[in-house]
Amino acid sequence: MTVNTPLCFRGKKILAPMVRVGTLPMRLLALDYGADIVYCEELIDIKMLQCKRVINEVLETVDFVAPNERVVFRTCERERTRVVFQMGSADAERALAVAKLVESDVAGIDINMGCPKEYSTKASMGAALLSDPDKIESVSITWWGLSCLGKNFCFIPQVEDTVNLVKRIEKTGIAAIAVHGRKKEERPQHPVHCDVIKAISEAVSIPVIANGGSHDFIKEYADIETFQKATAASSVMIARAAMWNPSIFRKEGFCPLKDVMQDYIKYAVRYDNHYTNTKYCLCQMLREQLETTRGKKLHAAQSAQEICEVFEMGDFYEETTAIFEAKKTSLETKTQDEDDQMEDPDVIKMAVRFDKREYPPQITPKMYLLEWCRKEKHPQPVYETVQRPLDRLFCSVVTVAERKYRSTLWDKSKKLAEQAAAIVCLRTLGVPEGKLCEGENHLINKRKRQDQERLINRDHGEDLAEPSHKKANFIEETSDLNVPKM
Repeated sequence: MTVNTPLCFRGKKILAPMVRVGTLPMRLLALDYGADIVYCEELIDIKMLQCKRVINEVLETVDFVAPNERVVFRTCERERTRVVFQMGSADAERALAVAKLVESDVAGIDINMGCPKEYSTKASMGAALLSDPDKIESVSITWWGLSCLGKNFCFIPQVEDTVNLVKRIEKTGIAAIAVHGRKKEERPQHPVHCDVIKAISEAVSIPVIANGGSHDFIKEYADIETFQKATAASSVMIARAAMWNPSIFRKEGFCPLKDVMQDYIKYAVRYDNHYTNTKYCLCQMLREQLETTRGKKLHAAQSAQEICEVFEMGDFYEETTAIFEAKKTSLETKTQDEDDQMEDPDVIKMAVRFDKREYPPQITPKMYLLEWCRKEKHPQPVYETVQRPLDRLFCSVVTVAERKYRSTLWDKSKKLAEQAAAIVCLRTLGVPEGKLCEGENHLINKRKRQDQERLINRDHGEDLAEPSHKKANFIEETSDLNVPKM
């Protein structure tokens, strides 16, 4: 288990977790301007557990990628010792599994107990956890021994109850606690309760991070210290003030907003941030300028390139994307060379792809190959599928009668790669593969006969008496339509 050097949460200025805002470009920009620690946006445990950790060699990042290929969390070496991963969870075991998944790539892990929004509370997460101290304690104890851990929450109506809850959490061994100075039913327009944060700060020995001061206190850099003194907190966490202008962390004062936005765009392009997220963050910075000519152009932008053009950065976009394309090509060439060197010379190869439009519904080359193996008394085909880290494409090798077959073309899914391997095998053997152009399809006719037999048997009340081996065969054939597990 890899554990980073523990974070110090005393005397720090911290970028708060913000949904849709706390992605990699904003975190890096905040660090540039002087933030000591940065939080990612809240990410739900169930979603993270579906992700695969992938090294992105082109961007030089670590990506956690969902099954639909969407990057859920992206980080890089620059922030590894200063980024805190915030998780939404109401289950100790799931939280632990996510913590183990990400702990080598982040400096700390935080459980969200402050979000009052319905999407969080209806799943018993966020502020909903405040009404279940036993669950809070369970999650904290389960995490014991991992990297730097923290809690982030709003307080409950009675100050005494809030202080007692924090003391109970403190005993579990967490490193720090961040307090959003509002009750769960209050919103940013309500005044922040510095007195409650102060009461918590004075009641515990672990660092307390004050949050929620953007509306009442923090208008510029000097106000950060004012808010810290008013709450007696160890550190200050900034959300909206940083969202509007992340140079709030800059000791020398604000940078011109246009420069800030251009710096943000550079990171967004450099780390391939999705253009909708980039546009959202830029709109938060523009605020009252959204109705200007530039604001309207930004609102209409439908790609990263168009966003760059709004800010006179078209050349930067072209240069950066050209660099990435060259790097990707170089890595692909290197990977192909390595594949060629490691390639088993006994594998039979063809450049083919599976196009389902060329086949009848529910009929695939894999089904035909399985049927052929049964007729020839061979063991059923065995598929070995790998995913290439560079572009997350798949390649499959099928073994039939002790011979191996594969396509030289990599596919976007495991299912497609296996179908392509089956096609190579069938074409090498000179066996029909089920394409529409091949004429009468015996598998379709076989299915029809089986369906008719089952209907006749059912009509005569004989379905339950059908021989078990026939049912097994039918199930085995239909299950071949499903994507095999890795």
